[in-house]
Amino acid sequence: MKKKVISCLLAAVMAASMAACGGQESAEQGENNSGTSGTSAQGSSSETAGDSTEAETPAADTLIVGFDSAFPPMGFVGDDGEYTGFDLDLAAAVADRLDMGIEYKPIDWNSKDMELDSGTINCIWNGFTMTGREDDYEWSDPYMKNEQIFVVRGDSEYTSAADLEGKVINVQMDSSAQHALDENQELASTFAEIRPVADYLTCLMELESGAVEAVAMDEVFASYYITQNDKDFRILDDVIAEEEYGVGFKKGNTQLRDQVNDTLKEMAKDGTLAEISEKWFGEDLTIIEA
Repeated sequence: MKKKVISCLLAAVMAASMAACGGQESAEQGENNSGTSGTSAQGSSSETAGDSTEAETPAADTLIVGFDSAFPPMGFVGDDGEYTGFDLDLAAAVADRLDMGIEYKPIDWNSKDMELDSGTINCIWNGFTMTGREDDYEWSDPYMKNEQIFVVRGDSEYTSAADLEGKVINVQMDSSAQHALDENQELASTFAEIRPVADYLTCLMELESGAVEAVAMDEVFASYYITQNDKDFRILDDVIAEEEYGVGFKKGNTQLRDQVNDTLKEMAKDGTLAEISEKWFGEDLTIIEA
C-alpha cells in the first residue's frame, strides 16, 4: 500500500515538474516569437518609410531635357547632325551653372507626359506653352512670349483668317495651336477640316505642296523657318492666341524647378539670357525678371 501511495506521489511530482518545464519553454518560445514579430514589424515599418523617402523625387545630377527635335529655333538637328537651338542653349547654360550634366532627349511630342512621368526626362524645355497647362506641371517663370498664328503660301489670295473659311488647315498634333483652336470653336468651325500632323515641318511641306491652304502654328517657329529657309510663305495678321513659354517639370518636383528658375533669374540679371536670345533672334525676346 505504501509503495502504491509513494508511486502515485512520485508520478504526480514528475507530472508537475514536466508541466512547469513545458510552461517555461512555451513562455520562452512566446517571448522569442514576440521578439521576432516585433523586429519584423519594425523592419517593415522602416522599409515602408524608406520606400516613402525613395518615392520622393531624388535630387537630380543631370538635366534630362525632353524636346521636339523638329522645332527650330527652340530645338532641332543642326547641319552638323547635332542637337541645337535656343532652348537647348539655355538649358546647357543652366546645367553648367548648377554643376549638372545635361542630356538632350528628343521625344514624340504627343507622348511628352508619359516620358516625364516615367522619369525618362526630368523637364520639358522646348517652346513649351504654359497657357492652358498651368495646373498640369511645376513651371518655371515664363521666359518668352509667343503667338499662335496662320501661315499661308506667299502667292495665295488669303489675307485674313476669314478668307480660310471652308479650307483645310494643318496643325501639329497635341500642339498649342491645336489646343487654341479647340478652345475657339467659333473660329475652328469655319474650316472644312483641321488636320493633326506629326510635326510642323511636315505641316509646312504639305502647305508648300498645296495639300492644305494654311498651317496654324507658333509664330516663333514660323518666322525663323521662313527666314532661314527663304520660303515663300506669309504670316497672317490674325492671332489665334497669345501665350508664354516656360520650363515644365513633373508635379511635385519643386526642387529641380526652383534650381532651374533661380539660375534663369541669375542669367537674366547678368545678361546671359539676352546674349543667347540675340544669337538666335537678333534681339532680346526674353521676359524673365531677375
